[in-house]
Amino acid sequence: MADPNPFLPISQPLHPTYTSLPDVSHRRFSKKLLFGVFSALSLVLLFVALVIDQKGSEQTFPSRENENVASLSLPKETAKPETLRPISRGVSAGVSEKASLISSGSASSEEQYPWNNSMLSWQRTAFHFQPEKNWMNDPNGPLFYKGWYHFFYQYNPNAAVWGDIVWGHAVSRDLIHWLHLPLAMVANQWYDQNGVWTGSATILPDGNIIMLYTGSTNESVQVQNLAYPADANDPLLLEWTKYSGNPVLVPPPGIDIKDFRDPTTAWYTSEGKWRISIGSKVGKTGVALIYDTEDFINYNLKSEALHGVPGTGMWECVDFYPVSKKYQHGLDTSDNGPDVKHVVKASLDDDRHDYYAIGTYDELNSKWTPDNPDIDVGIGLRYDYGIFYASKTFYDHHKGRRVLWGWIGESDSELADVKKGWACLQAIPRTVSLDTKTGSNLLQWPVEEVENLRLRAREFKKVEVEPGSVVPLDLDAATQLDIVAVFELDKDALMKTAESTEEFSCKTSRGAAHRNALGPFGLLVLADDSLAEQTPVYFYINKGSNGTFKTFFCTDQSRSSAANDVNKQIYGNFVPVLEGEKFTLRILVDHSIIESFAQGGRTTITSRVYPTRAIYGSAKVFLFNNAIETNVTASLKIWQMNSAFIRPYPNIR
Repeated sequence: MADPNPFLPISQPLHPTYTSLPDVSHRRFSKKLLFGVFSALSLVLLFVALVIDQKGSEQTFPSRENENVASLSLPKETAKPETLRPISRGVSAGVSEKASLISSGSASSEEQYPWNNSMLSWQRTAFHFQPEKNWMNDPNGPLFYKGWYHFFYQYNPNAAVWGDIVWGHAVSRDLIHWLHLPLAMVANQWYDQNGVWTGSATILPDGNIIMLYTGSTNESVQVQNLAYPADANDPLLLEWTKYSGNPVLVPPPGIDIKDFRDPTTAWYTSEGKWRISIGSKVGKTGVALIYDTEDFINYNLKSEALHGVPGTGMWECVDFYPVSKKYQHGLDTSDNGPDVKHVVKASLDDDRHDYYAIGTYDELNSKWTPDNPDIDVGIGLRYDYGIFYASKTFYDHHKGRRVLWGWIGESDSELADVKKGWACLQAIPRTVSLDTKTGSNLLQWPVEEVENLRLRAREFKKVEVEPGSVVPLDLDAATQLDIVAVFELDKDALMKTAESTEEFSCKTSRGAAHRNALGPFGLLVLADDSLAEQTPVYFYINKGSNGTFKTFFCTDQSRSSAANDVNKQIYGNFVPVLEGEKFTLRILVDHSIIESFAQGGRTTITSRVYPTRAIYGSAKVFLFNNAIETNVTASLKIWQMNSAFIRPYPNIR
């Protein structure tokens, strides 16, 4: 029987050229730290200006050869309640434990949903990257080298939960069809004994590769280490050598030993030096520290951070890169000039979301300033308004584009992950560019190669969807799809609609059941025939008191699954729709992941859903219009998607 109230919200439980690496003697960590403490005594007020958000002239440090520390101190702050976190699973976990934040309530293991093998097997994706088994998280050091795209990632080779982190490794010719390779780096040194954590690759002008990564030491101190290919002639980069003098950077005074991680790709400066940024915090101020180096062994900490925002907490996985103000193609990380803007992105450890801002980079003063302080890093725009974290970009010089990777966590219970034997995956790589029409946001779009997976297509032209109606779309299968849709509203209805003072939010609304004159309207994906299980992806439009329209883009998971141990949030945010534009949408459906892109990628939402009924042949797609006053006309093209057949590289163990 069809559900008579298909959009009714469901109440649920709270649930320069570089030619060689010199072989210098190993420097003990404790000596470095002691040396840094003494050198920092005269600099105790270094970051006061940052916290009170005032600009000052750059200080010159008394420096010595190989010095890599400087003083960081702040006034005392009023204590604030800490964000509740999952219980740590290990000695080295702490703030770097990127566990999924699952709202599964207080149910005991006996009360967990009775997942069967058929349901769990269906959840595994067909064309998104994930290991053959076990846990994965952050993307690491992506690059293109000798005809291959290389992807490294945080991986637990022993279980489907976070822990024992090493670097997995895979290669591809096209960013879609991946081949698994042996582990790239394992935790076998004192400086990374508790984890080979996140890092970035830099390709030097002579073609050599530098890999900087965070290690968690035998005492759980976060340090930065250097590695490089053992054989630069090997296109598969199967073996990596860790520098004998590691670590090359230790936490400077004023920075907690567990708040210093995730070095960026290096960029080249006009002074002939390389520059990197590392995420940290000072008090509650999230900061991107900045270091200069000429050889990737000796570093100087700049007197001010690249940027920081009070109240945002720890900045993980910082990224910094240029975007063109005129063109859609990507730029090398070292590019700069009058036609270039720079993006600063940080992954906030407090809420596990990726925030970015667009601004101006002053290379001489090593400072970056946001174009709009009201939407600064951590308080404004996000890459993605669903599950998307610890992302990293790289410049793909092969195709002249900037490509974004993002870690997609789970939103089911950990017990279910253990039962199915794997957890987490990666988003389809996305190209990133400045939206030259708005100038205020980025555009993200799936890499063009994913379209090679398209098989047969169905086209639906100008389908009229009346207010309060649901229209089924006749598809052979609906678990691996690429959907492109265009929606048009009745113009007369738009003009006649009364103005409203409504304050709308995707997250706090009643989801697709929250109706007004002009919305919601969109698609129901991974829905069963009765609509008991469904995931609406939709637009919602407000006509403001001044007669202007504001559009929101949302995904409603409140009825995505009958299971009681999965997170069923409502995601979304405002999306710019310019005058004369239609409402456009692209959705990639791949079993338990839904990636949605509105208005050419101005706003994106990634969801993990775990249906119990809308799986295999029972999964359907519907158009819906839950507006009160206006008809919607929809035109769609929907492709069935092939699998990427991700597998081990042949004859390599």
